Amino acid sequence: MPQAFTPLRTLPTARPTLRSSPLRLVTLSCLPLLLAACGTVSPVSLTQDEIKDRVTTDKLAIYANQEPVAAPITFHEASARALKYNLDYRLKLMENALSKNLADVSNYEMLPRLVAGAGYASRNNDSGGRSIGIEDRIETLRPSTSQERDRTLANLTFSWNALDFGVSYLRAQQKADQFLMAEERRRKVAQNVLQDVRNSYWRALGAQRLLGRVDALLARVNTALAQARQVEKDGLMPQPQVLAYQRALLDAVNLLTLRRQDLELARAELTALMSIPPGTAYTLADEKEVALPPTPRNLEDLETLALEKRPEILEESYRKRVTANDIKAAKLLLWPNLSVDAGPQYDSNKYNYNSNWVDVGVRLSWNVLKLAQLPALNRAEKSQAETDDLRRMALSMAVLTQVRVGVQRYELALSELKFAEESLGVDNRLLSFSQKAAKTQFDSRLEVIRAEARALLAEYQRYATYSNAQAAWGRLYNSVGLDVLPDTIASHDVKSLAKAMEATTNNWQSQVFRVGAARTGMGAN
Repeated sequence: MPQAFTPLRTLPTARPTLRSSPLRLVTLSCLPLLLAACGTVSPVSLTQDEIKDRVTTDKLAIYANQEPVAAPITFHEASARALKYNLDYRLKLMENALSKNLADVSNYEMLPRLVAGAGYASRNNDSGGRSIGIEDRIETLRPSTSQERDRTLANLTFSWNALDFGVSYLRAQQKADQFLMAEERRRKVAQNVLQDVRNSYWRALGAQRLLGRVDALLARVNTALAQARQVEKDGLMPQPQVLAYQRALLDAVNLLTLRRQDLELARAELTALMSIPPGTAYTLADEKEVALPPTPRNLEDLETLALEKRPEILEESYRKRVTANDIKAAKLLLWPNLSVDAGPQYDSNKYNYNSNWVDVGVRLSWNVLKLAQLPALNRAEKSQAETDDLRRMALSMAVLTQVRVGVQRYELALSELKFAEESLGVDNRLLSFSQKAAKTQFDSRLEVIRAEARALLAEYQRYATYSNAQAAWGRLYNSVGLDVLPDTIASHDVKSLAKAMEATTNNWQSQVFRVGAARTGMGAN
C-alpha cells in the first residue's frame, strides 16, 4: 500500500551572496550616522570685509537710478520725488507686491494633488514564506516567493480632499484680504509722505529766500555789538543806554541764530524726504505761494467721507474678514471628510500577472469627537466679531475727532497767518521810518539794525506760519483719507507723477472741501 505523501519540513539552506554579507549591512546601517555627522552646522559671524561690502552696496543702492535734478524743484515735483524714491514708500510698494504674489500662489493651493512617483526597490534576500491550507490545515514547507529582489516602481496619483479644498479656499480669501490690507497701508504711507513734504517744502523755500539775508544781518549785528562795547568802553554814551542796546542786539543775535538753524534743518528734512544724496546742490522753484483754501464748513460731509475713505478703517474691515475666515476654517474641520484617490500604477516585478493597473479609492472619515469644539468655536466667533466691531468703532471715533480737530487747527493756522502778515507789514513800515530817520548818531544806526532784525524775524515768522498753515491743511486732507495719486498713471517719471498728484489733490479739494455750505457741528465747539 503506497504511503501517503508527507510534506518535507527541511528548509533548504540559502546560498550566501554578496548582498547578504554582514559588512554591507553594517555599512548601510552606519551611513545615516555618517551623513548626520557631516551635517553639523556651527554659527559663523560676518567678517569685517563682508560688513564693509554690504555697507558700500547699500549706500550705492539707496540713491541708485534716480532722475537727476536738472531744474529748480517745485512743490509737486518734490512730492513726486518723495513718493518715487522715498524708501519707506518703496518698502510699502514691495510689501504690496509680495502680498499680491502670495494671494496668487494661494489660489493654486485649491487644486487637487497630482503626484508622479518613481522609484527603485532592492533587498538583500528573497521575500517568501510558507502557506497552510484553509480547509485541511496542511502546511506547505517549501518556501516560495512572488517578488523579485530588484524592481522598478512608478505611479501617477490624482488625489482630492474635500476639507483641504475648503480650507484652501478660505486661506485664499484671507490672502486676498491681506493684499487689500497692504494696499491700504500703502495709501496711508503715501498720504503721510505728502504731508511731510508739504510741511518741509515751504519751510525750506523760506530758508532759501532768507538764509543769505540772515547771514548778512548777523554779520551787521555782530559788528554793531562790537561798536556798542567800544562806545561803552570809551564812555561816549550813558552806560544804561548802551547796555540796553547790547541787550537788544544779543537778543536779536540769539533769535536770528535759532531761526537760521531752523531754516537749515528744514532743507535737510526735505532732502531726506526726496532721498537726494546729502551734499547734492539743488534749488527750489521760487514760485508763487499756493493760495490756501478757506476753512471748510461741510463738517458732517467730511466726517462721513472720512469713515468711508480712511485707510485705517478699511484695513480694519478687511482684518475682520480675515479673522472670520479663521473661525470658518476651524469649523470646517469638524465635519466629515471625503477624499478621492485614483491613478495608474506600475511594478516591474516579473512574477506579477499584471504589471500595470489603476487604483481607485474613495474614503469618508469623520472625527466625531471634534464636534465637542463647536460650542466653543461659536462663542469665539461671536467674541471675535464683537471685538473687531468695537476696535473699528473706537478707530472711527478717533477719526471723527481728527477731522473736527483738523478743521479747528486749520482755522487757527489761517488766523495766525493773517496776524503774521499784519505784523510783517508793521515791522516793514517801522524799518522804513527808521531808515529815513537814521543819521550819523550811533543810537540811530543801532535802531536801524534792530528794526531790520525785527523785520527779518517777522518775515521768518510769516514763512513759518504759512508753512504751519500748509501742514494744518495737509493734516486735514489726511484726516479725511483722500488719495494723493490717481488709480492709474500713464508714466512714472517725476514730472508725470507731479502733474498726476497736482490734478488729484486739486480735484479732491474742489469736490470735497466746500466752503459755502452751512457750518454744522462747529458752532457748538
